[in-house]
Amino acid sequence: MTPVRPLGSCALVGAGPGDPDLLTLKALKCLQAATVVLVDDLVAPAILAHIPASARQIEVGKRGGCLSTPQAFIEKHMIQLVRQGERVVRLKGGDPFVLGRGGEELAHLQAAGIEVEVVNGITSGQAALTGLGVPLTHRDHAQGVLFITGHAQPGAQGPDWPSVAQLCHQQRITLLIYMGASRSAHIQASLLQGLPAHTPVAVVQNASRPDQRHAVTTLDALHDTLHAEGLGSPCIIAVGDVLTALAALHEQAAPPIKCAA
Repeated sequence: MTPVRPLGSCALVGAGPGDPDLLTLKALKCLQAATVVLVDDLVAPAILAHIPASARQIEVGKRGGCLSTPQAFIEKHMIQLVRQGERVVRLKGGDPFVLGRGGEELAHLQAAGIEVEVVNGITSGQAALTGLGVPLTHRDHAQGVLFITGHAQPGAQGPDWPSVAQLCHQQRITLLIYMGASRSAHIQASLLQGLPAHTPVAVVQNASRPDQRHAVTTLDALHDTLHAEGLGSPCIIAVGDVLTALAALHEQAAPPIKCAA
C-alpha cells in the first residue's frame, strides 16, 4: 500500500506595507516554518529575505492593470500543496483581510476541509498616514475611517462615490482609497459631489518603503497632482480633514515628517 501523506498546513500571512521592521513576530514565525511560500507581487524584497533558503517561493503576482495569476489557480494550487504535506504560507502585502482576497481564499480552503491560520499585517492605508505623522482618526476632525477600493471588478460599477463622499462629509470620516490611481479623474469628479473642493488630500506611493513618495493637495486638484508628481500604483489616496495640519505645513514648505508606522 502507498503510504498516505500527512496533511500539511496553510497560513494567510500579512506582510505589512513593506518596511521589514513592521512585520509581526507571528508572521516571521510562519515564514521561518514554511516549506512553500506563495508570494504576492507587492511584497517587498526585504520581507522575502526572511524566507528560509530551503522553502520554495512561487510568484503569484496581482497588480492592477498588469498580467495577474488567476485567483482560481492560486486557490487550487494551495489546496494541492497542503494535501501533499507542505507547510504553505500565502504571503500577501498589507493585511490579508483588507482588500486582499483573503476572504475568498479562506472560504475555498475551508470548503476543502483545510484549517487555515490568518496572520494580520499592517495595512498600507494605515502605514501611509502614520508615515506622514497623520492619525486616521482625531477627536476634532474624524470620528472614523473608511477603507475602500478604487478598482472595480470587470463589469462592475465600483463604489457609489457620491454617496461615499456624503457619508464622509456628514459623519467626519477619513477616506482611504486603495488602487485608485488609474481612476483618479473619475474618483475626484464623483467625490466633489459630496465633499468640498478644498478638502485636504494626500497621495502616498510605496508607503513605509525606502522609495516612498507623497504629495499633499486638495480634492479639486487630485488628478492633476498625481500626473504632475508622477505618482502611481501602488499608492494610497487619503481624503479628509485629519490632513488639515499636514496641508498647512505643506503650504509653508515644511520638511516631511518621518514617523514609524
